[in-house]
Amino acid sequence: MVTETDTIEHLTDFAMQSIRDAGEIALSYYGKRQPDARFDEELVTEAELRLSNFFQDQLAARFPEHRVFTNHQEDRGYSHEGERYLWVFDALDGVANFQGGVPIWGMSLALIENSWPVFGAFYMPVTGDLFHARAGQKAYRGDHEIQVSSHSEINDESVLLTYSRFHNHYQISFPGKIRSLGCTAAHLCYVAGGQADAAVLAHETYQDLAATRVIVEASGAKIYRMDGEAFFVNAYLDEKKIDEHLLVATPEMSALIRDCLKPLP
Repeated sequence: MVTETDTIEHLTDFAMQSIRDAGEIALSYYGKRQPDARFDEELVTEAELRLSNFFQDQLAARFPEHRVFTNHQEDRGYSHEGERYLWVFDALDGVANFQGGVPIWGMSLALIENSWPVFGAFYMPVTGDLFHARAGQKAYRGDHEIQVSSHSEINDESVLLTYSRFHNHYQISFPGKIRSLGCTAAHLCYVAGGQADAAVLAHETYQDLAATRVIVEASGAKIYRMDGEAFFVNAYLDEKKIDEHLLVATPEMSALIRDCLKPLP
């Protein structure tokens, strides 16, 4: 039975407030790595643990019947009860940037109902950017609606966002700018907002993509396999890693980008 506190407005309000509050906590750790450490794993682990515990406490206090995603998530089947709601919280995306003092990082939060996406948000505490969307509706950056780029061709001003060591895997004829910003969720949101034409992803998980796929799809883009076939995030609900590379773009741009990328042997 749906109660007043289970309405989509109450659920999204909770999500938006929780992710902003988590961002304030994360800022207390931001850029504070050990001076001599190239990567401060202890700092990142402490921050992620505190953020995850914070969200779980908030959820337990507000919606105690709801569940929180864990790796190898158990499928309990269809339900009308409160446990039909599953929250997917990714405490930190862009951890190298986070611990090193680079502002492109954040946390994501998705709401799933009986395996179907309901809402997704990605928050970047340093810049204050909050990307969000309800499934099947419009995507927003703050209060402003966002859409994918309307470009139907690629040129020297086109932007492709990629993962690190991308050049080790592809022979590239892309004529535009290729950038790796070190944060997958930000890459997807920048495609959704039209700042980039496409993004190539690698080494992702369901948890990484659960929220931003809602934003991407609401903006007019999709996630594809590198052979051009549609990619279904839900197929990995109970898996830890997505082994294949993925492409985020509009249907028109997807084919153009793939023509510029030839996998190396």
